[in-house]
Amino acid sequence: MPLARSLSVTSLSGLEEWDEEFDREDAVLFEIAWEVANKVGGIYTVIQTKARLTCEEWGENYFLVGPYMESSVRTQVELIEPCNATLRRTIDKMNSSGCKVYFGRWLIEGSPYVILLDVGFTAWSLDRWKIELWENFSIGVPWFDREANDAVLFGFLTAWLLGEYAAQCDEPPHIVAHFHEWLAGLGLVLCRQRQLPVATIFTTHATLLGRYLCAGSVDFYNKLAEFNVDKEAGDRQIYHRYCLERAAARCAHVFTTVSQITAIEAEHLLKRKPDIVTPNGLNVKKFSAMHEFQNLHAQSKARIQEFVRGHFYGHLDFNLDKTVFLFIAGRYEFSNKGADIFLEALARLNYLLRVNHSEVTIIAFFIMPARTNNFNVETLKGQAVRKQLWDTAQTVKERFGKKLYESLLVGQLPDVSKMLDKEDFTMMKRAIFATQRQCLPPICTHNMLEDSSDPILNCIRRIGLFNSAQDRVKVIFHPEFLSSTSPLLPVDYEEFVRGCHLGVFPSYYEPWGYTPAECTVMGIPSVSTNLSGFGCFMEEHIADPSAYGIYILDRRYRGVDESCNQLTSFLFQFCQQSRRQRIIQRNRTERLSDLLDWRYLGRYYVSARHMALAKAFPDTYIYEPQEPTSATGFRYPRPASVPPSPAHSLHSSPHHSEAEDEEEPYDEDLEVEKDRVNIRQPFNLPNRNKNQTVGLPEKN
Repeated sequence: MPLARSLSVTSLSGLEEWDEEFDREDAVLFEIAWEVANKVGGIYTVIQTKARLTCEEWGENYFLVGPYMESSVRTQVELIEPCNATLRRTIDKMNSSGCKVYFGRWLIEGSPYVILLDVGFTAWSLDRWKIELWENFSIGVPWFDREANDAVLFGFLTAWLLGEYAAQCDEPPHIVAHFHEWLAGLGLVLCRQRQLPVATIFTTHATLLGRYLCAGSVDFYNKLAEFNVDKEAGDRQIYHRYCLERAAARCAHVFTTVSQITAIEAEHLLKRKPDIVTPNGLNVKKFSAMHEFQNLHAQSKARIQEFVRGHFYGHLDFNLDKTVFLFIAGRYEFSNKGADIFLEALARLNYLLRVNHSEVTIIAFFIMPARTNNFNVETLKGQAVRKQLWDTAQTVKERFGKKLYESLLVGQLPDVSKMLDKEDFTMMKRAIFATQRQCLPPICTHNMLEDSSDPILNCIRRIGLFNSAQDRVKVIFHPEFLSSTSPLLPVDYEEFVRGCHLGVFPSYYEPWGYTPAECTVMGIPSVSTNLSGFGCFMEEHIADPSAYGIYILDRRYRGVDESCNQLTSFLFQFCQQSRRQRIIQRNRTERLSDLLDWRYLGRYYVSARHMALAKAFPDTYIYEPQEPTSATGFRYPRPASVPPSPAHSLHSSPHHSEAEDEEEPYDEDLEVEKDRVNIRQPFNLPNRNKNQTVGLPEKN
């Protein structure tokens, strides 16, 4: 079925539609993950956004399998009776044997079927299944590791479900089971041990040991080949988890991971080279007109500026029209996410801006959830003062307008000196006095429970960025996820990202990187690293990433100080851009969104499933792998004008900038056409009927 998608004038040509020749009528796909209808981390986003595309490919033969979490089910799942007769018999048999299995539709785009397994209801079987796990695989799970215990219950229930489904089929089935991460991996190992007729795929989104090692300030990437993985896992008391993950990777028919950098990591830590790299995508919503997302940026930026006016009341000694908003967001992993190097670069940037007497002000937001007990009183007061000033201005405006109206009614020009009376001046003076402040604007918007030991706050104390009048770089730490219902900053995450100018994600450990990907599809430039999956992917597909607003920081071949200097240089160069240049760069960044669309990246998952079917059922499916010769897919050239510094922008800017640049002409439509000509086409996946070859896409 062709994908319904509204293509804009900036969309890339040549994206082939899905080929429906492949016969899937007798094949069924189960996708198993702990984060199905259960939001925990990034895997939830992967499965949720990919569901629509997979539903279009597999139709009624696609089922997601996850844990039953009542709080999530109430708001996300519509429980119904199974339409598939085989599945209905399977669920009835399991429920009559002491399980609780639920079936329904996940209320997301695509409305996929979900099978939810109640792991708590079968906890009585935990000891028996642990004994079986030890006797068959020599993996012992300690009683105190609740997460691992849940993985055992979930794994055995998943294997039970797949085995029962295969037994209930009238004819030998062709089942594909795709398992995500170690929490679901035991089900795969049991399927292979029980020799079930299931083609298995295992995807690791980040290795357990890799995350633990990087959190411990280890020179991870230079010592990958030297680690004693068993000892390292044992020292961190995760050996049983590591064994589950490694067993799943080794037993799977097809092993995949989300990026080339994680593939190298997996090869050393899990002792198997991934068969296919399956990058994470997003559902890209294109705009019918090029300037629409620019207008959204302006609207969202205005919301952030209102917050800034309140937060810096009494110290609003900088021009908001010359203020650049930067942000970093994600899990609070101070070193892994690069918050340490970002703060150090901000301190150096502050020095550069001051010695160069720059009129630009930087406000850097840190959106990382931490332990707090409430909003900061001073921060709330700032928003109250801002609102009071606004109300006062509106009152004076109404009184002024009424007098002006009455004067014009009688045919007289107003006497301006009499338009504002003494009471109006008194009201305005009181409002001005209310904005006086004896302390500096707060760094943190909340009261931290562990203020004295918080890594971000301690680093800010060390580098001395306290939001003083002399500082050209201001810092705001918001230790809570953003919400449109917040009394402080009432915007959701998407709106906040759209309102910022640059996302900064200098991660040391980032298997993929959804935050810079989300920036890209919204047309917001970002900083990433060559140690993140996203950064490596963009370097592979774009000739000059920085020209398209994708700044790739070198953290693989440079030391910390060198990387910090490079990041400072990126930020300083970005600050020197005019408003018009930033607008043009956002247009270029938004054009990259096709690269991250599931419509393109979903085909890697299709290849993985075809490979698994051919390995598990060689009599029915044949798979002939082809050696890649170079990078697959798009290859963006350098744009027509680099750096973005045009004098005439025909369609890119809805408003004129304050200072027009007269360096070189720029035509957005012409640049788009050049991209269309120079971009290589994505591969065509040859879907075949049974008993015909299922080939890998050729890599040009």
